[in-house]
This record gives sequence, structure tokens and C-alpha cells, in this order.
Amino acid sequence: MLRFFLLGISLLLVQGGYLVAQAPSVHHLRNPSFEGEPADATLPVGWLTSTPSTTPDILPGYWGVFQDANDGDTYVGLITRPDGSWEAIAQRLPVPLVPTDCYQFTIDLAHSRTYSGYNGALKLRVYGGRTREDRSYLLYESSTIDHLDWRTHVIDIKPEKGFQYLILEAFYSDRPFSFGGNILLDNISPIKPCPRA
Repeated sequence: MLRFFLLGISLLLVQGGYLVAQAPSVHHLRNPSFEGEPADATLPVGWLTSTPSTTPDILPGYWGVFQDANDGDTYVGLITRPDGSWEAIAQRLPVPLVPTDCYQFTIDLAHSRTYSGYNGALKLRVYGGRTREDRSYLLYESSTIDHLDWRTHVIDIKPEKGFQYLILEAFYSDRPFSFGGNILLDNISPIKPCPRA
């Protein structure tokens, strides 16, 4: 009987080690460069809206925005409005990020001064959530993105709890927003463990 018990424990340890060894250390997002047919109020394939009744734009070519993409052919534009509404998009990760581990990814950000009146400069906020609208865990807030050229921003996140959704949100300061603004997003790298110092 003891032999079967020890054999069972050994199998559990081996399986547990196998599962840990197979857990991905690199998380690849679907459509990380927001490729798609340029259109207003349209989600790129692989992404979900994260705010009720509002969707981003696939650019260039709409709303007076004609800047070339930094990677691929298209990118996404998120706005805030004077009525207090704002845009955010989300993606369900194939495997949740592990709490307390440090992760890093990059994203290219820019601003447009000709976004059909939504021309104020905004920040990017990154949340982790259990659903696409859950903003329980603020992971990152950028500085105000007022540069017109694409610049790569390095984002380090260290979730305190596991989450399944990554949410990218147009943000300025406190809600409700009192002006129209925009932020342009392109070229998200895979999410990897933070480099060791």
C-alpha cells in the first residue's frame, strides 16, 4: 500500500513539474499591431471593446488621421469625449499572468493633432481584470502622450493577483472627461518575464 502511495505522489510531482515546465513564460497577444481594414468605430480582430457603446477606430484614413503605421499597415485610435465617455479595448490572455511575477512588454504610442476635434493629448492606462470591463488592477499609467511621432514605451507590470484580461484605456486625469482627446496605439510586443538585473 505504501508503495502505491509513494508511486502516486511521484506521479503528481512529475506531472506538476511538467505542468510548470509547460506554463508559457512568454504571452503572445492576437493581432498585436491592430491590423485590419481601416474603418471608424471598428474593432481589430482579436480585440474586444472594454467600454459600453463605444469602439475604437482602425487607422489611418478616418477622422483626419493619415499618419503611417509604425508596424504593419494599421493601428488603433482611442479617444475621450467632452461628454465624459472614453474608449478602451481588451484582450483575453490565453493563460493568466502569475501573481507577483514581473512582466514586461513594449507598445508604440503617438498622438494626432487632427483627429476631427478630438485633438487633446492623453495618457494610456493598462489594467488587468477578470472580465473585459473589470478595472480592479491598474498596472501602468503613461505620461501624457503629446508627441506626433511613434515612440516605443516599455511597460513593466507586477500583478498582485492573477487576471485573464489585459485592458488598454485612453485616460487623462479624473473622470468625467471634459475634452476630446486621442491616443494612437501600435506594435505591442510579446509579454515576457522582466529581465533580471
